[in-house]
Amino acid sequence: MGLSERTVKRWRQADGVVTPDRRPLTRQSEQPHQLTMAEEVAILATCNQSEYRSLPPSQIVPQLADKGIYLASESSFYRVLKKHQQQNHRGRMNPRRKVPEPTSFTATGPNQVWTWDISYCLSAVRGQHWYLYLVLDIYSRKIVAWEVHSTESGLLAKRLIERALLREGCWNKPPVLHSDNGAPMTSHTLRARLAELGMPMSHSRPRVSNDNPYSESLFRTLKYCPAWPSKGLASLIDVRDWMLTFEHAYNSHHLHSGINFVTPNTRHAGKDLEQLQHRNRVYEAAQRRNPRRWSRAAPNWEPVGAVTLNPVKLQEIELNKSAA
Repeated sequence: MGLSERTVKRWRQADGVVTPDRRPLTRQSEQPHQLTMAEEVAILATCNQSEYRSLPPSQIVPQLADKGIYLASESSFYRVLKKHQQQNHRGRMNPRRKVPEPTSFTATGPNQVWTWDISYCLSAVRGQHWYLYLVLDIYSRKIVAWEVHSTESGLLAKRLIERALLREGCWNKPPVLHSDNGAPMTSHTLRARLAELGMPMSHSRPRVSNDNPYSESLFRTLKYCPAWPSKGLASLIDVRDWMLTFEHAYNSHHLHSGINFVTPNTRHAGKDLEQLQHRNRVYEAAQRRNPRRWSRAAPNWEPVGAVTLNPVKLQEIELNKSAA
């Protein structure tokens, strides 16, 4: 209705009867410092001059002051432009696009938040490539499931997610599945199946490329490793054989910096605490043997705690809310 709570309380009498709206009958009092019509016309005429029509009032007012002219304050300029429906974006550049808040989830253990994406795998034949479907657990960075196909399809994505749930034993308690806005990720086939499974879906913001950082980081690790076939592979079977080797090396032998240099399989199984404690004891013993060699404290081998999707952006939002 466009009414404030205070107005409604003022209209409602003690016996519950609501008085009629007297605002149309009330004559507004003129403020002594109110701009006159001539001053408003002067402001509009100035803002529409060719010299100032592409500038905001924050630049118009100082430029007028440099010429010895003062018409009104900057806020008065804005108010007059808004009153006459001229408070629009000025200049040739597009106005700043208001981006919604990013989707964020926190995983305190394995199989709580998964991200997935599709990437190209080059073929030895020019113009031909394969599609790598890959699902990642953000808590442990483990490759949960992957497949390589010659096409992109929501049906293939559905089968991959089903196999990942069976493989991880979380069919009855599926995790959150985050992805970008690609056609297979938003297909009706995948959406319908995930709804049947009770698996929450999450997507990146439109036209924001870094809302799926864990999958993108893994693809970079995959394609920049020394064994990556930069000239492409001959067949689909060769790509799958190469991915089998990479999955084993990544999950079982790669010491991931994001989880304090333990393997994804170790953290996924909950054995990272034991390994890091052993590593800490080794460092403490070495420091006791020769303390003069240690100019700094030993590395912090504490296990990484909860992992949050888009954590930096979430902190910025919380700071903005607290400031407001």
